[in-house]
Amino acid sequence: MPEAVIVEAVRTPVGKRGGGLSRMHAADLSAVVLRALVDRTGIDPAVVDDVVWGCVGQIGDQSGNIGRYSVLAAGWPESVPGTTVNRACGSSQQALDFAVQAVLSGQMDVVVAGGVEVMSRVPLGAAKAGGEPYGPQVHDRYPGFDFNQGISAEKIAQKWGLTRTEADSYAARSHARAAAAQDAGAFDAQIVPVTTPNTTLTVDEGVRRGTTVEKLAALKSSFLDDGLIHAGNASQISDGAAALLVTTPEKARELGLTPLVRHQAGAVVGADPVLMLTGPIPATEKVLHRAGLALSDVGVFEVNEAFATVPLAWLAETGADPELVNPLGGAISLGHPLGASGAVLMTRMIHHMRRHSIRYGLQTMCEGGGTANATIVELVP
Repeated sequence: MPEAVIVEAVRTPVGKRGGGLSRMHAADLSAVVLRALVDRTGIDPAVVDDVVWGCVGQIGDQSGNIGRYSVLAAGWPESVPGTTVNRACGSSQQALDFAVQAVLSGQMDVVVAGGVEVMSRVPLGAAKAGGEPYGPQVHDRYPGFDFNQGISAEKIAQKWGLTRTEADSYAARSHARAAAAQDAGAFDAQIVPVTTPNTTLTVDEGVRRGTTVEKLAALKSSFLDDGLIHAGNASQISDGAAALLVTTPEKARELGLTPLVRHQAGAVVGADPVLMLTGPIPATEKVLHRAGLALSDVGVFEVNEAFATVPLAWLAETGADPELVNPLGGAISLGHPLGASGAVLMTRMIHHMRRHSIRYGLQTMCEGGGTANATIVELVP
């Protein structure tokens, strides 16, 4: 059977809105991680068959196929193509699955997957400005709902009986875990420093040390007057990029590369678009079935923290060990640069697996519109 392996995984620090990366053009920020792949592997970029790049806000700075312009910004040969994928928050995780599928099919030998989002320059929802993305027939099918993710997060809380204290406790724990990971150097090997005219950013900017449930309790709810979702237990608006190099074991040997993990299985599902963010639950079940694994076989889970209620509902349904879920923090503490987040999570998980000799890792992302990706990778000893 053909196999696909990831031989390198890198990311920028995740910058906060208006922070150290906010003046970077998305193509230039992407170029940082693309060049880092070459620096770390020693490959000739001319061998890359395609670059599959995730990006959500494909307007303004990020319009016109940002995947292609990222290749050019990196100084790679003009012969290297690039394309841009939008599956909402799962865009770069889907980019990885597309890259894997191209390699497994035998149509390509070396593919780069990743993504970028500079939300400081292309604000959340900018692509919808002046337009109606859903259309009357969608509204007729789901009358009275405007597909607001914050309201969906509140509906999840109601369905699973989650409280604000539970959500705030989860958020405080995310910050504590991220701070501990930074202090332990857990991110050092995966992060590529980014130098701008003003600074050199080397660490994720979003971590708020000393966050407590008591401090979070003082924040006003964002979507409902009596709701539990607020800025402190939701993902941060962020800037960042990440890249993964995908090939076959045979091509890796030919190029002198050492595989980090083997792509074991991928899955994508559709779910209730009103609840919207519950897709990781069936996606997890589907990808485990495809991989022939049980939940207990998995040693680390990355479940994107779009809102605290998302991983809390996922935990309630799957019964996974909370200690194995987002052990280094997540989007609440480390940020959520939309189109880059899938590749950021995968990079974080791969390096964690290598660091702790964890055989299987599972990543899953909720996505706007009620879809979700899930991916399982296996450590290559």
